[in-house]
Amino acid sequence: QVQLVESGGGLVQAGDSLRLSCAASGGTFSRYAMGWFRQAPGKEREFVAAITWNSGSTVYADSIKGRFTISRDNAKNTVYLQMNSLKPEDTAVYYCARTRLMFGTTHKESSEYGDWGQGTQVTVSS
Repeated sequence: QVQLVESGGGLVQAGDSLRLSCAASGGTFSRYAMGWFRQAPGKEREFVAAITWNSGSTVYADSIKGRFTISRDNAKNTVYLQMNSLKPEDTAVYYCARTRLMFGTTHKESSEYGDWGQGTQVTVSS
């Protein structure tokens, strides 16, 4: 079991940038792949980005590719999502998650993740 806490969300204008952070505690972090998902009101949870335990591989949703960057600092037990050129359609609650199995790959399916944070709200106005 691990506790994940997201932070860094807020209200911004289109074109602005935000950096989300996800701090892990109470469990093993460094040997698990991590992912970011988002969910807008009335819509299903959507994959955003994922990163392997050693940052050897990353994968992004097509909708954000070229604008968002996922990274991690295992010494700080933290994963980040740098979001640039934000668009109104990026508005959602953003969640970080840890894969169910140690040394997991960059899964896009939410079912592959067993631990989730409570989310942080990102609102992008036009």
